[in-house]
Amino acid sequence: MRRTPKDTEESIRTISRRGLILGGAQLAFIGLLAGRMRYMQVDQADTFRLLAEENRINIRLLPPARGLIYDRNGATLAENEQNYRVVLVREDAGDVDEVLRRLQRIVPLDPEDLARARREIDRRSPFVPVTIADRLSWEDIAEVAVNAPALPGVSPEVGLSRVYPLAGDFAHVVGYVGPVSDYDLTRGYLFEDEDPLLQIPKFQVGKTGVEAKLETPLRGKAGTKRIEVNATGRVMRELDRREGRPGDTIQLTIDSALQNYVQARLGDESASAVVMDPASGDILAIGSAPAFDPNKFVRGISVADYRGLLEDDHRPLANKSVQGIYPPGSTFKMVTALAALEAGVIDPSETVWCPGHKEVGGRRFHCWRRGGHGWVDLVSSLSESCDVYYYDIAERVGIEKIAVMARKLGLGQRYDLPMSAVAVGLMPNKAWKLENRDAEWVVGDTLNSGIGQGFVLASPLQLAVMTARLASGTAVAPRLVKSVNGVETPVAAPPPLEIDADHLQLIRKGMHDVINSRDGTAFGSRIVADGMRLAGKTGTSQVRNITAAERARGVTRNEDLPWERRDHALFVSYAPHDAPRLACSVVVEHGGGGSLAAAPIARDIVLQALYGGKPPLSAYPSSQRGTIRTRQERLILRDPSDFAPGRSRA
Repeated sequence: MRRTPKDTEESIRTISRRGLILGGAQLAFIGLLAGRMRYMQVDQADTFRLLAEENRINIRLLPPARGLIYDRNGATLAENEQNYRVVLVREDAGDVDEVLRRLQRIVPLDPEDLARARREIDRRSPFVPVTIADRLSWEDIAEVAVNAPALPGVSPEVGLSRVYPLAGDFAHVVGYVGPVSDYDLTRGYLFEDEDPLLQIPKFQVGKTGVEAKLETPLRGKAGTKRIEVNATGRVMRELDRREGRPGDTIQLTIDSALQNYVQARLGDESASAVVMDPASGDILAIGSAPAFDPNKFVRGISVADYRGLLEDDHRPLANKSVQGIYPPGSTFKMVTALAALEAGVIDPSETVWCPGHKEVGGRRFHCWRRGGHGWVDLVSSLSESCDVYYYDIAERVGIEKIAVMARKLGLGQRYDLPMSAVAVGLMPNKAWKLENRDAEWVVGDTLNSGIGQGFVLASPLQLAVMTARLASGTAVAPRLVKSVNGVETPVAAPPPLEIDADHLQLIRKGMHDVINSRDGTAFGSRIVADGMRLAGKTGTSQVRNITAAERARGVTRNEDLPWERRDHALFVSYAPHDAPRLACSVVVEHGGGGSLAAAPIARDIVLQALYGGKPPLSAYPSSQRGTIRTRQERLILRDPSDFAPGRSRA
């Protein structure tokens, strides 16, 4: 078919229109693209430059290694072990729920831990890493690393976690660590320097004991690392790293082998014991029973285990050696005697008649021996623990001078030790009663105070300090930290007590006779080895009076009462008598008499310390050696290799 000129012109016009439309569309697209490029490159340049930089490089904190804790001989009490964990950064993860679902298909995640992690993710800043799971196996960590492209914002890490190799032996002394909580952040000692480490979820801080009281030096200083991440949040490489400063190394004055023996010897009793060096004040052992395993708190204690500790009537969570305060009973009689001697109201050779009671103001104050002790002087009143003698001299000397002497010997005082809830105790006087009881002091209060009852309260630590001061004649103070980073903690020579040396010697003679005289209340707990003779004082701390109705039912002894209503048993001692190297106090809650429950424990602890290990049976009275051998065989002690210096898995 032949095309006409008219057809040709029509075709040209059609093509021109199509070209114009196509060209216009292209120009519009190019203009739109150019406008968008200008908006992104010029108007939003700063914003996208910042976003690009944030996506490319992140700065992460590097938690420092927590400082180690050793005993006086270098045995490890608190160390660090490797801990494999998985963390997530919200701003790099994108869809957090989807990432967690993928992660859950790779590693086992406890639903409770996962719910807790979700709450932390919502609460924390988007750039703060949140721990999703820890204490994972190497296989689990390898799985996470292999699947990293599908897990944006997720990083496998190797950190350090606290471990206590000697478990319950130091639970009340060293304490334990746990994850930072909101409550921790409100406590002054944690928030002193507003350390950013405290904002990291599951970062471990001290909760009790030395771990808590020395938190800042043990924590150290954080390091940093710069990492490159891609657009999906995956870590590509580490660009730079600045290591932090590890925490300080702390060495305590405690001998871990002796501490282990103390805990084993206290056994199942609700009891405590303190052993001190009367020259330096070094605490060599400070035990509280029953104890608990602090490692359970680090790893996350179960509800059942924690409820069991709370409901135990022997209170395993309480550090009875410093928190527990008790009427000191007859262990206080040395205070009353010294106050009377220093005031000049008694003569050492003066005797007092004890018929078994003393009547004051129509009230009868009884002696523990119903028939009385007859005529007693200062030394025999201590060795036989005559209450009437101390009623008499307390009335004469008065509460104010007794209180002054008690404080001079270390009672009613606060000691600056890195332990939780160190009790002050109570040494009352007239002003105290008026202020706290809104009542006048009466003579009966003085008589009760004179034998360590009434309002008087003391902790086992304070009783050990009192005994150390009586033995040394100096105002020695307790010390728990031996060195920091290998630098010895300075120890100033303790000042003299400023008590007449002859008066102190009389008290020591009475304490010697408590154990080494046949009439002494603790004669059964004597040491017969040459050069190791023990001096001490028994005490019974009354929990409640046996009522007339109970007596009518035949309840006349502690053994007839339920355990929680029985008297506390106390014993304080030092050894050797001629050249004191140790001072020791023992309190057995609801143990009854000090001579039966507390004195044998103290004698065994002192011998263990003096011999540096298992004492020979020849150190004990021959009549007791069979019983002692059986007890030694039943004690479960740690292997000596557990106390090897410097052992650490860090």
